[in-house]
Amino acid sequence: QVQLVESGGGLVQAGGSLRLSCAASGRTITRLSTGWFRQAPGKEREFVAAIPQSVGTYYADSVKGRFTISEDSAKNTVLLQMSSLKPEDTAVYYCAADPLGRTTYYRPSSYVFWGQGTQVTVSS
Repeated sequence: QVQLVESGGGLVQAGGSLRLSCAASGRTITRLSTGWFRQAPGKEREFVAAIPQSVGTYYADSVKGRFTISEDSAKNTVLLQMSSLKPEDTAVYYCAADPLGRTTYYRPSSYVFWGQGTQVTVSS
């Protein structure tokens, strides 16, 4: 069993930055595929970024060049640094983990464990 707890969300003006953290327990994150997803009101949950089995990083086109996903193995934490934020980035952001290392890292259905989510609001 893996527990995930997100933190770091909040209200920020357009063009600002936020860093989200996802603290994992129950398994070492380097033995998991981890990802960030987001869900805006009335929309489906969408892929943001992932580190499949701690090898390589992948991003949605909408955040490429603005967001950076990384791992802090000492703290067993996955980070999402978000810069140049836009109002359309407003959503609840979720951290997810997959113990099987599936190649479809961009699909929510590929992940077994989820955090509770953290709200990110970007004002114009």
